[in-house]
Amino acid sequence: MVTRVQRWGNSLALRIPQSFALQAKVAEGTAVDIAVEHNQLVVRAVQHQYRLRDLLKGIDRRNRHAEVRTGPAVGKEIW
Repeated sequence: MVTRVQRWGNSLALRIPQSFALQAKVAEGTAVDIAVEHNQLVVRAVQHQYRLRDLLKGIDRRNRHAEVRTGPAVGKEIW
């Protein structure tokens, strides 16, 4: 399908036809990742949006690791 890029304020916008949106499982408000790969514009729906509080809920005594030593201070760090 050929479509046109249009101005939206100071940015450019690309309209996604409904049939494409349904097939790609995107809707209004869906987070997407935009990249340029091999001189082509690539738009991908973000599969997971992690929230820190949700990730921290999964930490318990069994899966918490110990501190990791990184060697002596280099520079003016305060320990």
